[in-house]
Amino acid sequence: MIKKFVLLSFTFGSSLMFLLQLFSLQIYNQNYNELSLNNALEKRPIYPTRGLIYDRNGILLVANQPVYDLMIIPENSIAFDTLELVSFLELSKKKVISRLSDARRFSSKKPSVISRQISKEKQAIFQEKIWKYPGFYFQKKTIRDYSIPIASNILGYTSEINPSEIKTKNDYVLGEMIGRQGIEKTYESILKGKKGFQFFQKDRFNRIIGSYEEGAHDSRPEAAKNITLTIDAQLQTYGASLMQNKRGGIVAIEPSSGEVLALVTAPSYNPNLLVGSTRSENFNNLVNDTIAKPLFDRGLQAEYPPGSPFKTLNALIALQEKVITPETIFSCNKGHYYAKGAFMKCHCQIGSRNNLLKGIYNSCNSYFAKTYVKIIDKDSTASVGLDRWKNHLEHFGLGNYLGYDLPIGKKGFIPSSSYYDRWYKEGGWGPSTVISNAIGQGEILATPIQMANFTAAIANRGYYIKPHFKKPNDKIIGDSLFSKNHTLIESRHFDTVIEGMHQVVEKGTARVAKIQGIEVCGKTGTAENFIRLNGEKTQLTDHSIFLAFAPKEDPKIAIAVFVENGYWGARWAAPIASLMIEKYLNGEVKRTWLENKMLNGSLISEYVKPFSGEQFDINE
Repeated sequence: MIKKFVLLSFTFGSSLMFLLQLFSLQIYNQNYNELSLNNALEKRPIYPTRGLIYDRNGILLVANQPVYDLMIIPENSIAFDTLELVSFLELSKKKVISRLSDARRFSSKKPSVISRQISKEKQAIFQEKIWKYPGFYFQKKTIRDYSIPIASNILGYTSEINPSEIKTKNDYVLGEMIGRQGIEKTYESILKGKKGFQFFQKDRFNRIIGSYEEGAHDSRPEAAKNITLTIDAQLQTYGASLMQNKRGGIVAIEPSSGEVLALVTAPSYNPNLLVGSTRSENFNNLVNDTIAKPLFDRGLQAEYPPGSPFKTLNALIALQEKVITPETIFSCNKGHYYAKGAFMKCHCQIGSRNNLLKGIYNSCNSYFAKTYVKIIDKDSTASVGLDRWKNHLEHFGLGNYLGYDLPIGKKGFIPSSSYYDRWYKEGGWGPSTVISNAIGQGEILATPIQMANFTAAIANRGYYIKPHFKKPNDKIIGDSLFSKNHTLIESRHFDTVIEGMHQVVEKGTARVAKIQGIEVCGKTGTAENFIRLNGEKTQLTDHSIFLAFAPKEDPKIAIAVFVENGYWGARWAAPIASLMIEKYLNGEVKRTWLENKMLNGSLISEYVKPFSGEQFDINE
């Protein structure tokens, strides 16, 4: 009896355990169900067409073109004509065999890529023969198409996401395109859309036999959004042509809105180079060009001494701090400024007497050296005065990132009292020690976009809106990008400085920038240019700088032009800036003699000078 009871208990218990396990596997645990489905189904992504990019006037800048990846599921393949495949792919036999082996090692049941980004023309040819290659199929996707090959530094580029990125970006799959740099990166979330998926039924031999449940589980891709940039394509193209055979940057901004009209870096590259199957090779060539640096955006990343245009800011600070008035006169007795070991040459006539207006349009170094000393000496110590000066400059957007909607840039540099305390013993320096700050030299550094931005702040008489590259029509950018950033200067102080900039063009150092019918306000600059040759600091040809806005009343454009090794401001930068202004405001250029001179002018000989001798170490 006991034995019978034990046997029944064991039988009942075992049966109950099996039933519970079966219930658990079928109802609660989906792992085996998913594993079964994975073996029976194949899930293929459907990539949406990436969003289009337009300029401010509706000109299409970035479109799309279809390409195809040749895929293989090794288990489904049979012997095929390897030489025909090699010929079609235009690869070596060794490379094709290697990729086929890699695919088998990865998985015999899952698809692998044999060749990426095959053109639609080639795909159409091979599609007629693909029946001879069981296990092979084409995966369609799109890549960028640049009908107007401009603004690569603004647009950025796309490339396939890599395995390490997949770990942190769960909504991507291998082979999918992702934005790199520029607008493509900043607005990736709206340009990429949302991919869909197709499910295919497989038989027990892992062969696809049709759509799974007639497509009931398929999902269509969601279309990406198009975006409109602030860039004027015609102005961008024109600026790039003016900068041919030169190095430097052009930044043009609409002062009232902060919209960037043009951002030219020279030299640059054709954006179509980073599209298609040769993208990696072309990218490596661009990276390895360490002389011209075509991937280096000089408008956003290059930090230069701002030179004489910086005098306008020192004038405004001095007026606000009440250490000078527009009528304040300083003499330039000996054609230079000298005090306590500080020596600065000046181009004014010996014995000239300048008020602020004349000091600006004559670009008198002595005038602004004495002005700077007054700014710093106003307070109890030079440290307090310098930090007050720095605070003013920071409110013009200098010494820090501006916050525009591109992912790269540099902060520039405005020295503080603590910076000089590290170089000199505390209290061992004064305004004469750092007198180069008076004329935008010394330790001061700014990027061209920062220079254009503070020019816009002057044009607006005391405020700027952060430069940005995307039209705000869909409010994707944060609202803070469009708010006014006020300087610490009262608007009434701008009148004298603006008139001084107007006189710079009318009868001062930038008469070449005059445009009939347009009141241009500008300021030339010449920045010293040093590099290290064979371990020694060596001076090369100076940089050419010009900042301007126009018209004088109700400005429509503010611009900064920086030409490396361009001698002086009026030689290259001022003509280029004035041509850009004329082109934008009038739609055409009538000064063809000046236009031809800038289009055909070259500074290549200046750039090869440091490399014409023996080898040396260079550190710009």
